Amino acid sequence: MFKKSPIAALAAASLLLIAGGCSATNAGKSEAAKPAAVAAAPVVAAPVAAPAAAAKVDYTKMSAKDLAEYLIFEAEGYDLKQATQEGTNGRARLVQDEIQKACSLMKGQELDDKSREKVMALATASIKYPEGGIKLGDWKKGRELAWSGYGYRTAHNPDDHEKGTPGGNCYNCHQIATDRTGGDIGPSLTGYGKNRGAGEDMLKYTYDVIYNPHAYFACTNMPRMGASGVLSQKQIADVMAYLFDPESPVNK
Repeated sequence: MFKKSPIAALAAASLLLIAGGCSATNAGKSEAAKPAAVAAAPVVAAPVAAPAAAAKVDYTKMSAKDLAEYLIFEAEGYDLKQATQEGTNGRARLVQDEIQKACSLMKGQELDDKSREKVMALATASIKYPEGGIKLGDWKKGRELAWSGYGYRTAHNPDDHEKGTPGGNCYNCHQIATDRTGGDIGPSLTGYGKNRGAGEDMLKYTYDVIYNPHAYFACTNMPRMGASGVLSQKQIADVMAYLFDPESPVNK
């Protein structure tokens, strides 16, 4: 029942976060309509104030997966009608593509070799290269993109792309340069170009990883910045310049 996505509990994160998102709220709804009121009902006899649909459901007979999908899609646990910057709505953001479906694993599950090969092949096929080959852009613009988490957040205070350019949010997971403090979920990128050089193979590898990292690391947590349309080819070139240019703070 309610098979809107393979694992709605994981898919819900795509509604809340694309490039450093924020959580959706229940603005405009009454206290009775909030998801807490629905989730609190353990059996068929739900509180009178809960949504009418909840009274027809026995949560005790649902699997964890079915319950998650019910609470998200049927019981208004999230505002799925909220508009998104790409011109769709919250519900559309929860529709998984093939890579997301393959990578939506339950706790204790591991990706099998066949699925891993499929994910990497799909990711590789999605990468589009700029005409004239991969070139470095403006490292100063790349610095601003790498340290910006602006863009694609919805809910009560949506990001207005006419007032600001979406960033890459790289700092949230990586320490990039020594002049600012970044995250440590991903590997440190400090000294990236100085330590690796800027040969053709390294430029291609870096472009690929930014565009769609699943091409090398199946089911990685790193966002698909190019494949998802968060960063343009020109913006990726600017971020790469920030990583490779000898004048960039990354390589000082």
